[in-house]
Amino acid sequence: MTENAPAIHNNGKLPLAQVPLLGADAFMETMTHLLESGFRICAYFGDGMGGDEVGLFALLADDRNAVLRLLRSCVKGGHFQSLTPKFAQAHLFEREIWEQTGAVPENHPWLKAVRFPPPCGTESLPRTSIGEIDFFRMQGNESHQVAVGPVHAGIIEPGHFRFQCHGETVHHLEISLGYQHRGIEDALRGGPFPLTPFHMEAIAGDTTVGHMTAYCQIMESLAGRSVSQYDEIIRAIALELERCANHTGDLGALAGDVGFLPTMSYCGRIRGDFLNLTAMLCGNRFGRGLVIPGGIGYELDDKRKEELASRLRKTLEDFLHATNLLWESSSVIDRFESTGAISLHIAEQIGLVGPAARASGCVRDVRQDHSSGYYRFAHIPVSTGETGDVFSRAHVRWREVQASVEFLLQYLTSKTGIPTGTPEQRESQRKKALAGATVSVSLVEGWRGEICHVAITDSEGRFKRYKIVDPSFHNWTGLALALRGQAISDFPLCNKSFNLSYCGFDL
Repeated sequence: MTENAPAIHNNGKLPLAQVPLLGADAFMETMTHLLESGFRICAYFGDGMGGDEVGLFALLADDRNAVLRLLRSCVKGGHFQSLTPKFAQAHLFEREIWEQTGAVPENHPWLKAVRFPPPCGTESLPRTSIGEIDFFRMQGNESHQVAVGPVHAGIIEPGHFRFQCHGETVHHLEISLGYQHRGIEDALRGGPFPLTPFHMEAIAGDTTVGHMTAYCQIMESLAGRSVSQYDEIIRAIALELERCANHTGDLGALAGDVGFLPTMSYCGRIRGDFLNLTAMLCGNRFGRGLVIPGGIGYELDDKRKEELASRLRKTLEDFLHATNLLWESSSVIDRFESTGAISLHIAEQIGLVGPAARASGCVRDVRQDHSSGYYRFAHIPVSTGETGDVFSRAHVRWREVQASVEFLLQYLTSKTGIPTGTPEQRESQRKKALAGATVSVSLVEGWRGEICHVAITDSEGRFKRYKIVDPSFHNWTGLALALRGQAISDFPLCNKSFNLSYCGFDL
């Protein structure tokens, strides 16, 4: 059935006419065949085509063979067959399709709103206010609910958590988001616009470089632009610094959640050191303005390369001193081990990505499986765990920081010069028109995991549909399952071990 789903490489494009428009039955049969063959869902979304017709698009990945495949269909009559009963990883995607288009996935076991967008004129679309849903409820003597949020203590984004408990034991956690919904995907229709890069950098502020890199690769693919190897290196440096800063912050926060103050205090400062290294590249600690279509916005001269390398060595030394205290504390290890465990089988069923997936034993990393940019020439070892618990998720982050710093130092201390792209060359690349009636895909391994962007252009080369899948979209279900059978007091620890984005999910 692969003729129904043409292959496409990461950061590649295909004329839309080369993606067969399948009937509903053929679409579902092909999806089922590919998922049973070991593919997983990267993106699955709908788009209104007028009347009662809805277009369905899917991007599936076979990580073992570095293959991506595209499918599309046209649903008539407002209904399509749900894949969720057989493939749990489809459940949020199908709920989103229903919410955005009104097309109903028949036999979906848990159909309810995802982001609660404002009504857009289709009577079948949900019209409830944010958070107004029928939560699953557990009945029985001594069973009770605990509602947390959407407003939380401290400076944190809003999200609602509904626990079904028997005593202190959590039997079910339901997570309701949507409070950060900003309509970014709708704002991209008809683009790109002058504001589009700012939207991309704000999808998830802590993943500025990751999302902007995915967007730029889409733009470069659609325009047939080339990017110099030097520019690709600078992008990779910024992406790995973003990974190091956030992993360090997470390790410090995990230490704080178990009351281990030395590592918590040190990592808060060390995270700032990594952010300041990004500021050395472009003047902004989150990397805004650094990654631009056609290349980069700032140069890195030899003097700053030397200073970056020197400060990076010192930051790594401080990082290891601070985090080794965690692994030497028996009380910390006791709290981390066996808490919030996700098995390899469950991780694969629900489609986990990033450190959360690797901690359960999934060898899944875009930098290796679907490499692009400078990662085509550089090897960063994939860090995995076995137990899928808080300890494993923390330890994977710890090892990823070390692997990223080693990668960074290899370039920063290299004596081999790499020709830079001139501003004139970059400007000429940016002026190229985008291909019309074309689909382009881009995958980037952000610090939380796989970032997926899919762009479909109209005949004039404008965005007809631009789909964004943040890694949090895959992983919030993992957090819910991690709490099953745990004490409710374990929630902060499990939550921080995933550290998912509310706004990245809500868009």
